[in-house]
Amino acid sequence: MKLRRDPFQAIADPTRRAILVLLAAQTMSAGAIASNFDVARPTISKHMQILNECDLIESNQKGREIFYELKVDKMKEIDIWLEQFRKMWEDRFNNLDKLLAKIQKKDK
Repeated sequence: MKLRRDPFQAIADPTRRAILVLLAAQTMSAGAIASNFDVARPTISKHMQILNECDLIESNQKGREIFYELKVDKMKEIDIWLEQFRKMWEDRFNNLDKLLAKIQKKDK
């Protein structure tokens, strides 16, 4: 049985977030991904391994190369979890806007 890491652990790292952004645009090989970073390729490989263990990306072998792609369904799970905070902050900003409008009206 393969243990899965917490996907929030994966997205906490800026390099891994950058990899996810790259893969959101297109499927890429490990070499193509690594070429976007100024770090050693084994470092990128370790980040890719963590993303794979978190089930955020998947790999498919085509010929001699392995291509990686974003697992959209798993990213949607993260988005659903974040939505509760988005709603909360939108409500707070709306309340702040209402308060500001009330203060401005009162000052006139």
